[in-house]
Amino acid sequence: MDKRFFESLESCWDRLKRCGKPIYIYGMGNGSEKILHLFDRFGISCSGIFASDDFVRGQSFCGFKVQRFSDVMADSTDKLIVLGFGSSLDEIMARVQSIEERFELVAPDTSVTDSGYFDKERFFDLYSKAERAYSLLEDDLSRKTFECITAYKITGSLKYLRECFCDENEANSLLCLGGSEQYFDLGAYRGDTVESFVSLVNGKYKSITAVEPNVKNFRKCEQNTQQYQNVTLYNAAAWSECTTLTFSKGAGRQAKVSQSGEQVSALTLDSIAQDGCTFVKYDVEGADCEALLGSVNTIRKFSPKICAALYHKPYDYFLLPLMISRINADYKLYMRQSRYYPCWETNLYCIPR
Repeated sequence: MDKRFFESLESCWDRLKRCGKPIYIYGMGNGSEKILHLFDRFGISCSGIFASDDFVRGQSFCGFKVQRFSDVMADSTDKLIVLGFGSSLDEIMARVQSIEERFELVAPDTSVTDSGYFDKERFFDLYSKAERAYSLLEDDLSRKTFECITAYKITGSLKYLRECFCDENEANSLLCLGGSEQYFDLGAYRGDTVESFVSLVNGKYKSITAVEPNVKNFRKCEQNTQQYQNVTLYNAAAWSECTTLTFSKGAGRQAKVSQSGEQVSALTLDSIAQDGCTFVKYDVEGADCEALLGSVNTIRKFSPKICAALYHKPYDYFLLPLMISRINADYKLYMRQSRYYPCWETNLYCIPR
């Protein structure tokens, strides 16, 4: 890993401070709100907000009148565009790339689950940990992915992400799933990943256990998985202990532990996997460390295959691999980046040796 290369890269926040151009944010959701808060913190001025034409009907957003995408693009004035949302849709990704062809575009790496963001200085404070995680990666593509993700996170430049996009089938092939899996889906949302698992194993498995804290999502998960056999569902959060937590309201993927909201049961993987576990997926919206702490006995005893999301918080991509390696060092670790703007859907695949 070339430390001098990373040191040479300009932070996206420094670039935004010194660009000298009008800065527009594309998007009007939670991601754009976080970026505006960071603009206030860093003294960066925002010239306007715009959204896809179909979504603009005279709305205002955070004190800005939302402009139409086509109108902003038609104005040839040199400007810098900040991407304020995420998508894997071909149409949206193509639209983002069309912006890059005309204007400078930056996609800051902000936390999916809280107000955090990737900070270059903080990264170098943690560099020894990043270096250690990098050394644990099993193959060249994993190491390239790590380097590209780091370069993206520093600069906000999507060109680095495009260099490491991975085919989903290639990533799934790492798991070598068989017909007798005991699958635990932590953060099952509406059952989409259960359906994907069933497809990957051609409908042959031993058992499926799915955990989802949000009530509305859980009910959808029940509906969407009712045709499958040997499925156990828990309306609960995956956590470090069996307790009760407060979860934010709303049925989106980003429902998470909060200071206000609804009371939700929490359980550990260790408490529900005592009869065995061959494969576990972690996608628990920022509670990844807590969920892993509640999985220590299972990971040590059964050495299940693991697919863990690495993108909820800015430094998860090296802190979570280190944590899993400390729990059980007998894993081969692979990092893959799915086709997504910005750096979401980064996953760690842990395969027992």
